[in-house]
Amino acid sequence: MEYSILIVDDDADLHMVIADMLTGYGYRVSSAFSAEEAFDLLSKNTYHIILLDINLPDSDGFALCKELRAVSTVPVIFASARTSEDDRISGYEIGGDDYLPKPYSMKELLVRVQALLRRTYGFSEEEKILSFGSICVNMTSRTVTKNGQAVSLSLREFDLLSFLCEHKNQAMPKEKILTSVWGAFMTSEASTLTVHMRWLREKLEDDPADPKYLKTVYKVGYMLEVPEDA
Repeated sequence: MEYSILIVDDDADLHMVIADMLTGYGYRVSSAFSAEEAFDLLSKNTYHIILLDINLPDSDGFALCKELRAVSTVPVIFASARTSEDDRISGYEIGGDDYLPKPYSMKELLVRVQALLRRTYGFSEEEKILSFGSICVNMTSRTVTKNGQAVSLSLREFDLLSFLCEHKNQAMPKEKILTSVWGAFMTSEASTLTVHMRWLREKLEDDPADPKYLKTVYKVGYMLEVPEDA
């Protein structure tokens, strides 16, 4: 699985060093140099970990983390030159998962990232596959087949399908889906979700007008309804 990491720090040179190191280990890295840039990226993408500096040119990492925690549980590692006990305690109290004082080595950063990923997303490297009817969704390789034939999905379509697979047979509110799939600070309208659900049904359901799996839950949202043993 390719994990996505967002670096939020105004030090461009440090960004480059960290990004090169993490990319070399197979992670997908995005960079934000201010809180405003971070909010913009978080409104459009989802991430597995955020590496967050406290001192930002337009805000501070504590404020950003506090807003993030109102809508998301994505793991946050604070990385800062502010190393007082009060700062470290504040970082944990507002929802940080780890606190890495600057300066730090790339090896220590990598170990912290790997440990937090294992703690959050599990130790198993086995493929996560859900099959129902003629459809097979491989959430590890991000591939989908129907009747043995590959189905081409956009990145967002797959993210939506994968989210529903992870919460199969659960009625998921539209707001929760939008926040989880489109990003913590999403500005997408509910109509965007409706359109993507229609596209998924057209690609996966035998009868998109009367879906067997991708169900609408009245006044709630959507769910992937599959047999309990799937």
